[in-house]
Amino acid sequence: MRPTAKFSISFGLVTIPVAAYNATDTSASVSFVRIHTADGGRVRNQPVCSLEGVEVSPDEIGRGYRPHDADVVVPLSDEDLDALPLPTAKTLTILAFVAGGDIDPLQMGKGYYLATDTPAAAKPYVLLREAMERHERVGLGKIALHGRETLAMIRPMGDALVMQVLLWPHQIRPMDGVLPEREVEVHPNEVAAAETLMDSFGELSEEDLHDHYREALEELVSAKLAHREPEFDTGEEQPSGGQVMDLMAALQDSVRAAKRSRGEDEGDEGRAAAKRPAKKAAAKTSTTSGTKTGTKAGTKSGTKTASGAATTSAAKKSTAAKSATEKTAAKTTAKKKTASRGSRRAG
Repeated sequence: MRPTAKFSISFGLVTIPVAAYNATDTSASVSFVRIHTADGGRVRNQPVCSLEGVEVSPDEIGRGYRPHDADVVVPLSDEDLDALPLPTAKTLTILAFVAGGDIDPLQMGKGYYLATDTPAAAKPYVLLREAMERHERVGLGKIALHGRETLAMIRPMGDALVMQVLLWPHQIRPMDGVLPEREVEVHPNEVAAAETLMDSFGELSEEDLHDHYREALEELVSAKLAHREPEFDTGEEQPSGGQVMDLMAALQDSVRAAKRSRGEDEGDEGRAAAKRPAKKAAAKTSTTSGTKTGTKAGTKSGTKTASGAATTSAAKKSTAAKSATEKTAAKTTAKKKTASRGSRRAG
C-alpha cells in the first residue's frame, strides 16, 4: 500500500512521525455506471467550462472558493493554500484523552492505519499505544487532510495505532421530526420479551458478514452474458414486512424462529406445544365435571337440608302443642279438686 499522507503526532514534547494508510476499501462494493438505454453507450461526466462551453483538460483545472455571502468564486492556488498559518497541516496535536464511549458514533468517518515513518519513531509509537490501551483512553486532536482541517481520534487496535476522522459537532443534524409524534407506552413484559429475543440471536457468524447482494448481482451479470436464466441461492425465507398487530406474539414467534435458525432442537418445543392444548382440554373437562358434580351435590345437600329443617320445625310445633294441652288439662283438674273440697265443707 502507498501512504495517503505523512505527518507527525505531537504527544506533549514527544513527536512521532507517521504515515497514514487507507484502512478501508470501497472499490469492492457494488457500483454501477450510467449508460444510454437506447444503445448501451457509457454516459460520462465531462469537465466543461461554464463560460466557454468547452471541455477542459485536467491540467487546466484548479481550485476556487465561493463565500457564503457572495455569488463569486475566488481562485486559490497551491501556493496560497500552503501559505496558510495552519499548524495542523503537518502535525496532529493531541488535545485531550477521553473514554472511547464519549465519542458519538455519528461523528466517525474514514479510518487510517498509522505506521512509523522513521526507525526512531518506533519506541514513542509503542509507548503511546500501550499507554492508551492500559488507561482505556483515546486521543483527540486536529489534522489537515486533503486541503481541509478535521477532527481526528487516535486509538490502539491490536499492535497498531488507528486514526479515525471525525465530523465537527455542527455537522451532525438535529433529530427534529425523527421521534414518534405521540408518546408510546412500553410495558415491562414487552421489554423482557424483547431482551429474550436479543439473547436468542447469538454471535455473528462468517455467513452473516458475507455480501450476498454482490454475489447475486455477479450471477445476474454472468447469466446475461451467457444468455441463460440466473440461479440464485434464495436461502431462508425472509419474514414479511407487514404491520405487527400483536407485539408480544411477534416477539415470541421471533424467539422461536431465531432458535430454529441456529439449528436448536425443536422436538421439545413441538411436544410442549402439543401438550398445551391437551392440558387445556383436561383442565376444561375437570372444571366442567367439577361444576356438574358440585351442582348435583349442592342440590341433594340442599334438598336434605330443607327437608331436615321442615321436619325439625314440625316436631317443635307438635311438642309445643302437646305441652299446651297438658297444661290446660292440669288446670282443669286443679279446678275440679278445689270445687269438690268446697262442697264438702259446706255440707
